[in-house]
Amino acid sequence: MEMCITSSSEIEPPKSGNLITVLSIDGGGIRGILPGVILAYLEAQLQMLDGEDARLADYFDVISGTSTGGLITAMLAAPNEENRPLYAAKDIVPFYLENCPKIFPQTRGIFASAVNLVKVLTGPKYNGKYLHKLIRDKLGDTRLNQTLTNVVIPAFDIKKLQPTIFSSYKVSNHPLLDAALSDICIGTSAAPTYFPAHYFRNEDTLGNVQDFNLIDGGMAANNPTLVAISEVTEQNIEKDGDILPIYDRLLVISLGTGSNTSEQKYDAKMASKWGAISWLYDDGHTPLIDCYSEASKDLVDYYNCVVFKALRSQNNYLRIYDDTLQGNLSSADVATAKNLKGLVKVGEELLKKPVARINLETGVYEPIQNGGTNEEALERFAKLLSDERKLRSSR
Repeated sequence: MEMCITSSSEIEPPKSGNLITVLSIDGGGIRGILPGVILAYLEAQLQMLDGEDARLADYFDVISGTSTGGLITAMLAAPNEENRPLYAAKDIVPFYLENCPKIFPQTRGIFASAVNLVKVLTGPKYNGKYLHKLIRDKLGDTRLNQTLTNVVIPAFDIKKLQPTIFSSYKVSNHPLLDAALSDICIGTSAAPTYFPAHYFRNEDTLGNVQDFNLIDGGMAANNPTLVAISEVTEQNIEKDGDILPIYDRLLVISLGTGSNTSEQKYDAKMASKWGAISWLYDDGHTPLIDCYSEASKDLVDYYNCVVFKALRSQNNYLRIYDDTLQGNLSSADVATAKNLKGLVKVGEELLKKPVARINLETGVYEPIQNGGTNEEALERFAKLLSDERKLRSSR
């Protein structure tokens, strides 16, 4: 049965179902290919259950994404001319394979490292022109309130020095946040040293205006899962006044873009000698950005693991992440054909790996006993999502 899909500004937390469903996607540049592979598998499972027209936006009450995850969020939730999602999940990886080499043009030759260092020290590594045009062409004039399900996309306002959360839930009370999705995606993707900061002005129907001076949403929440949960929790508290039943009903899939913790790139001996330049650029890496992005996403995962376990709802929380990426595979911008195809392979192999959780004492993701593979977990979650959708339709 096809569900009626309305504007996200009209969607309220579900009253007719048993679950509140959340999908979250980390930032990570070209490594967005990994969640792209995972999402294609999840949507395929939903199509096996409910028909080939099934789309992820039909099943999640909120989709949240940071940086490259924010772009994927918009691809999944923005409407096309038929008022269906702009992209099917299976189209995400081809989109990345086609466009990443143009978004992140590679400097070649023996002086490549020197050229990249000069770029980092004198301005953004990439001018962002291709990315900005691509986003505007694909999303057009679509605004935040027009998405097919609720979306939550963090960015960081460099002028205010505070996060800006573009949330469907906030639009009715804060209409100045109802910005064009293209501006939101460009803003959340404006990673320091990679792309220029993004400025735009938004005006509401009453003539009020607000200026936005945005950089990468990863400065606020590289793993936006907790931001999404907080948004949906706030909405339910306003209606029910009690937080516990909300967490007890959450069904959360959180997708990371991978990292490399096995090679131990930095240590205190190295960092003790660094000045500003070395913190911004060290042998092709950006240590400062690596540190803040890794720390924030792992702590969010740790918090969620603890809370869901405390509420005996750990089976309703799935985090899929690969911390064993080697060499250029852990890069956010090495967009060579070889590296991009390598990331597709990593994503496919990640499906076969066991479900794992972060251990902050060891700093690595460890398999969960009797947790099965990520593929099996996604099949189980697809069944839960399908059953929830059918339950809501029947009521």
